[in-house]
Amino acid sequence: MKLNLKRPLAFFDLESTGVNVASDRIVEISILKALPNGEEEVKTLKIKPLIPIPLESSLIHGIYDEDVKDAPTFKEVAQEIIEFIGDADLAGYNSNKFDIPMLMEEFLRVGINFDIEHRKFVDVQNIFHQMEQRTLRAAYKFYCDKDIINAHSAEADIRATYEVLLAQLDKYEGKEFEDKKGNVSKPVVNDVEGLHAFTNLNKPVDFAGRMVFNDDDVACFNFGKHKGKPVTQVFEEEPSYYAWMMNGDFPLYTKNRLEKFWKDHRSQKNEARQVQKPKEQAKPTAPKPIAPKPVQQSEVKKEKPSGPANEDMLQQLANKFKKI
Repeated sequence: MKLNLKRPLAFFDLESTGVNVASDRIVEISILKALPNGEEEVKTLKIKPLIPIPLESSLIHGIYDEDVKDAPTFKEVAQEIIEFIGDADLAGYNSNKFDIPMLMEEFLRVGINFDIEHRKFVDVQNIFHQMEQRTLRAAYKFYCDKDIINAHSAEADIRATYEVLLAQLDKYEGKEFEDKKGNVSKPVVNDVEGLHAFTNLNKPVDFAGRMVFNDDDVACFNFGKHKGKPVTQVFEEEPSYYAWMMNGDFPLYTKNRLEKFWKDHRSQKNEARQVQKPKEQAKPTAPKPIAPKPVQQSEVKKEKPSGPANEDMLQQLANKFKKI
């Protein structure tokens, strides 16, 4: 079966010093780019990680410090990787949880913001786990009836992943799937957008899964004491949680996304304050003097005329003013 592509789909696989996205480093990257016309392009690069490769990791992928001592650093090949991927969508096996976060971390570590906002992501493992729930080796045997030669070699693994996806499209064409809510669909389709939706059911915000979108497309924390709470709600209730995460041992891409939510939240709060700011009250003016009510002539009290003076009155006046 030929993939139905509107633009290239870049399958990629990483071998690394370990599985800690925040502290481990890439030692090998292999990219198989499937083109809309059916052609394929492959690029494989060994990378000097600048930290020692633990023996337990070397025993898995077969790459030792000696093998990469003369290899370029990620910073030296970052632009080459970006140019090879171009505008392609991204695919891989467990890529949403490991390969994409690890790749993003390496880009951010060298100061490059690799744009993934408008790309689709197809995690072949998610199709497999949701439909069959097995490993890549078992998936290759189950779907392709083959054994992987040179397993844990990046190029062998990524080619097996590519073949598994093609076999999955054949096997599950038209097959119904019922999700946890009882919704029935036929999700395994020969369309990258549809595969993106099916392999990203948890709708991660940051790929490391520290934040996810809920059913209402609201970003929520997905770990710790605030698990399930909207990110903006936590910003309101405990602003110091943002600083704790930004200073903590979290992947750079997780911090990058968290910082964007923080800035948007602060901006919205500032705009709300401007809208709600009360208008300045006008200065109080002195009350106008009230003009006295004109007195009506009829309201003036007239003195009663005194009666005629008699002898007693005259005597009282004389006694009052007589010389002592």
